Amino acid sequence: MAQSWNIMRASLNTGSGAPQRVFGRARLRYLRTMYRLLFSLVISRVPAETVHHLTLRGLRAIQSVPGAVPLLRRLLAPRDPALAVHALGLDFPSPLGLAAGFDKDAAAYEALGAFGFGHVEIGTVTGRPQPGNPRPRLFRLAADRAVVNRMGFNNEGSEAAARRLRGRGGGTVVGANIGKTKTVPEASAAADYVSSTERLAPHADYLVVNVSSPNTPGLRNLQAVEHLRPLLAAVREAADRASARRVPVLVKIAPDLADDDIDAVADLALDLGLDGIIATNTTVARDALLSPPALVKETGGLSGAPLKERSLDVLRRLRSRTGGRLTLISVGGVETADDVWERVRAGATLVQAYTGMIYGGPLWVRGVNRGLSRRLRESAFRTLDEARR
Repeated sequence: MAQSWNIMRASLNTGSGAPQRVFGRARLRYLRTMYRLLFSLVISRVPAETVHHLTLRGLRAIQSVPGAVPLLRRLLAPRDPALAVHALGLDFPSPLGLAAGFDKDAAAYEALGAFGFGHVEIGTVTGRPQPGNPRPRLFRLAADRAVVNRMGFNNEGSEAAARRLRGRGGGTVVGANIGKTKTVPEASAAADYVSSTERLAPHADYLVVNVSSPNTPGLRNLQAVEHLRPLLAAVREAADRASARRVPVLVKIAPDLADDDIDAVADLALDLGLDGIIATNTTVARDALLSPPALVKETGGLSGAPLKERSLDVLRRLRSRTGGRLTLISVGGVETADDVWERVRAGATLVQAYTGMIYGGPLWVRGVNRGLSRRLRESAFRTLDEARR
């Protein structure tokens, strides 16, 4: 192990192009093929949540090794300056970030950033710790390149997440996604969100108000404008009180909203002076899936490839409605560099993924960033900002 580590370190000291040669295009293709084989023969036979916890344990182990995160960052982080995005008052090395749901408790965000994500969104975290729904609650629909989850905001609470974010370095842009504690009644939801806001605003780069998960009873009712307005206003005020800097606040919406409701949320976000919208969360729809009926019938939110078209439609509608006045983060069915490019061209400032990484493996984000660089060079645009206009 030590010898392999030393070889990797030495490879980085052979010139500025060494990191690019270590993971060149041909080697990335080979490693992706090996991961697909490993997924098919081994990973797919292990319960999805078990694999998730083992992966997080491995990422935490990487973070505990001195010098490991900087080394990974030199090997895998996006280096093309044309991919850099300035949004929300922040500098992102790439538009592609990791969506909330993977690093729920802010335990591995630095390692995830080192693997090439331009930002990492932790959470969803709630005001109080909670165990989430009973297991099993996470299911792979491999035939559809999709996942169904009914995790139920299992997390250690916003106080624990804030403690892990406190004093962090500036290596990775980190957003904090906050939701409602299950046992808190709907009438007290704003106070619950405010509690998490006050704890996390001083330490996160941006905040996301999640009112769109299908796995907390009654949560999606908060997307109705009459409920959403006082909630978002309370979070915005709490963020301003809790931090000396202005912390960007965004809202995350469901793909299952009617078009008129999407317009209403967009108008509300503009009216309240929010910084952006994340579209979209998982869906409760189960249209034209190829996986076995027993899996398709599992309750929860569906993510992955089947969400691609609806997520793109919602993005285009939001772009048309807001006219570029909000930062739009597109998530849902993002698998390739072409998917990221399509979202940027449709008006997304940033793009997020999660399920694509599950099926693509640990070097998936590296390959997408490289592909996006090629796509941009082959276009008539010099930067992603030009491509989005």
